[in-house]
Amino acid sequence: MRALWRGSISFGLVNVPVKMYAATERKSVSFRQIHKKCGTPIRYEKVCPTCDRKVEDDEIARGYEYEKGKFVIIEEKDLESIPDETTRTIDIVDFVDLAEIDPVYFDRSYFLGPEETGQKAYLLLFEALKKTGKIAIAKVMIRSKQSLACLRPYGENYLVMETMFYPDEVRDVNEISIPPGIKLHENEVKMAVQLINSLSAEFKPEKYTDEYRKALLDIIKAKVEGNEIRIPEGREEKVVDLMEALKASLAMVKEEQEKEGKKETAGRRKKKTAAS
Repeated sequence: MRALWRGSISFGLVNVPVKMYAATERKSVSFRQIHKKCGTPIRYEKVCPTCDRKVEDDEIARGYEYEKGKFVIIEEKDLESIPDETTRTIDIVDFVDLAEIDPVYFDRSYFLGPEETGQKAYLLLFEALKKTGKIAIAKVMIRSKQSLACLRPYGENYLVMETMFYPDEVRDVNEISIPPGIKLHENEVKMAVQLINSLSAEFKPEKYTDEYRKALLDIIKAKVEGNEIRIPEGREEKVVDLMEALKASLAMVKEEQEKEGKKETAGRRKKKTAAS
């Protein structure tokens, strides 16, 4: 992996030189806009609608819209008084329990690896976080933006950093209205809990796949090869009684579990037969 950023973790008087790597990558299928007539990709140009001409890069400045249609231009010299991208320190400000942080605050994940000169300090921080059960809350400059972040142990001896949203970047959930007076029957709650318990399992990320992306790639392959695309019939959405839906769901889960049980029993029998 290629390091995206180099700097150091700072806590107390300890500095840990580290390299930062992207921990995730998007696997979505991307499209380009094409001219239907000739199949050429569309080109975009920067045009000023007032001057009615193409604008060169050296003519473009950063502007902030403080009112509708009104902008103030921000020059490079205006930014000299605030921390910039050259500040390459992950400054730890607190140690907290991970359970105290709602996942809505998490943004992106980055792996942190030690520089050669900081391997011992890196492992020391990892071990201390693991033993205390704490994670570190820090501030870091990435791409000219100061981000809130948390550092936590990952795997056997690695550190991962999650950039986080600041509280004022998380929207107020109370803006969503839920109609008052909705009553839940005790049996409905009981059956919903039973259904959740029936579907509960150990989290194994490898069993989850992007079915939509796979289907989309199959369509693209078929188009490239000149094959006909088959369009499946749409499913008819039916309004189902809540209790009936819960009962049917529990019955379906039970049937699936019985099938899995039979498969496991058959597999064990085959092993016994092969062994004998």
